[in-house]
Amino acid sequence: MNSSPGTLTFGRPAPGQPLFVVAARAEATAFDHALPVLVTGIGKIRSAAALAACLASYEAAGGLPSAVVNIGTAGALRGHMLGVHRVETVLLHDFSHFAVRKITGMDEYPPLHVGPRDDEGSEGKPGAATAAPGNGVVLATGDTFVADSAMRDALAEHADLVDMEGYAIAQVAHDFGVPVELIKHVSDAADETSGDVWAARAAELAEEIAGHARSRASR
Repeated sequence: MNSSPGTLTFGRPAPGQPLFVVAARAEATAFDHALPVLVTGIGKIRSAAALAACLASYEAAGGLPSAVVNIGTAGALRGHMLGVHRVETVLLHDFSHFAVRKITGMDEYPPLHVGPRDDEGSEGKPGAATAAPGNGVVLATGDTFVADSAMRDALAEHADLVDMEGYAIAQVAHDFGVPVELIKHVSDAADETSGDVWAARAAELAEEIAGHARSRASR
């Protein structure tokens, strides 16, 4: 696998086709190597930097992907959340929204809509838009690997799933005017068992993630 930030791990840049983005190398082991796949590294900073560099290279080559498809694992914040989910709204859970809003008068990182209305981005651009109320799946993103029941329960007041990259990926895609999809496979219960469960299921999850990517690529 190529380790250069922003360089595709598999495949070749394909303007006008989906770009698949995953965070962890363990999630990418079963991908079809013909698909354009970017492995960003874990967390908001690495995922944002890698995707921005990758999309800039697409732009320099003359065309952007048709969509950024972040496909990977997430922890369940509610007991009924199992299987695979297309996220409608993503929010940033580890930022001091209230304190910063008091200082600047703005919400620097508002919830983003990444559901079926991807083509209704702000200012007429495709991509993520500030979220409108809805009943779809809500993903909370932060740099903490949630493995604590108390934290899970607090996050469950506002979201259904939790990950470490989704918001950053959605924001970067929006900045480049590219539609974004967040497709999350529930890997664990975001509690004290999460680390062991994720590691034990890594190979199984990679196969399932790759299967969903092949299905998405064939549309």
